[in-house]
Amino acid sequence: MRTAWRWATVTGIAVLCMSSVFGQDWPQWRGPNRDGRVEGYLLPGTPPSGLAEAWSVAVGAGDATPALVGDRLYVFTRQGDEEVTTCLSAADGSKVWEDRYAAAAVVGAGARHPGPRSSPAVAEGKVVTLGVAGIVSCLDAATGAVAWRKDPFPNVVPMFFTSSSPLIADGMAVAFLGGQGDGALMAFDLATGEVAWQCADEAAEYGSPVVATLAGTRQIVTLSEASVFGVDAADGTLLWRIPFPVARRSYNSATPIVSGDTVIYAGSGRGTHAVRIEKQGDVFTPVAVWTNAEVAPQFATPVLEGGLLFGMSDAGNLYCLNAGTGATAWVDANPVGQGGFGSLVSLGEVIVALPSTGEVIAIEATGEACTEVGRFRVADTPTYAHPVITAGGVYIKDEGSVRRLTLN
Repeated sequence: MRTAWRWATVTGIAVLCMSSVFGQDWPQWRGPNRDGRVEGYLLPGTPPSGLAEAWSVAVGAGDATPALVGDRLYVFTRQGDEEVTTCLSAADGSKVWEDRYAAAAVVGAGARHPGPRSSPAVAEGKVVTLGVAGIVSCLDAATGAVAWRKDPFPNVVPMFFTSSSPLIADGMAVAFLGGQGDGALMAFDLATGEVAWQCADEAAEYGSPVVATLAGTRQIVTLSEASVFGVDAADGTLLWRIPFPVARRSYNSATPIVSGDTVIYAGSGRGTHAVRIEKQGDVFTPVAVWTNAEVAPQFATPVLEGGLLFGMSDAGNLYCLNAGTGATAWVDANPVGQGGFGSLVSLGEVIVALPSTGEVIAIEATGEACTEVGRFRVADTPTYAHPVITAGGVYIKDEGSVRRLTLN
């Protein structure tokens, strides 16, 4: 590995060092391309002396990853009986605006996580959120004014309430709504909130949709309560589907990964699978490429980097697969978290994992072995949101606050 020697000589804090130019936005779930990858990293010539907390703001409960666009940070949380979208200055944490509405009580199996799990999407001057009970909101990104708010499936949610994150594409807000046998993948006109199309063939589980061009057609690809499927992004027509039913204590929680015409999907107890989407005439066909029955995530969506797939298993072990063949490159024997909760972000030559323990683990992006190059604590309470990593610092959402950490 070209820079392995350098990483072996610095502390884990060096993982966070970037060029002095402000980095890319993180405007939605898993970043600009919904793939968990951060572009533009430069490894430091000398190690920094440490991390400092630039600011910390109490924002409320929730597991939603903040969205960073320009100099503003958009945070979606629960405060008491309300769901709140707060726009903060990324520089100092001061409040720019907020929007709030009465939220349904989270009861039963999902009560340990009462706040939103679905990350906001920011694009085209709008902020789109999906509340725990299925309320879709569209706000003006500059002022917080409500453009529209919808609840297409009142009182219908998955068992653990919503966690699928909406996306903004082609002038539409796309969200997977409903649950328990009643729901639809829906596209709303971003400006008006009118329904542009819906695919009501299945109901939502927990994974998030992605937009991709497969076999020459722009599609929305997602996991549902019982399958993985693709629809035409223009009109919602179902193009292809692969059965992927859940079993007891397993869920369709990971976001599909797309590389070229290949879709990679996975689920606890059912392994990791890759299919290539082919088209003959007007018919789209998913063709099996490989299956790995050895490892799969429960909640943490893997990241693809350099032909390798890095993930966190349902038992909390980091692992690496060859993305071309599906072969297991390595599985680390030491769990980094519990229950499979965690997030993974690729910085190119380094993969950053943040389990719910609040401790970042950085490893080399290599298929040779799990080589740890840094480990340090970023929160004292559980962390279920992704870290947002930029040249200007790292934004961490923990149990009740959001913090900006900077290099000393």
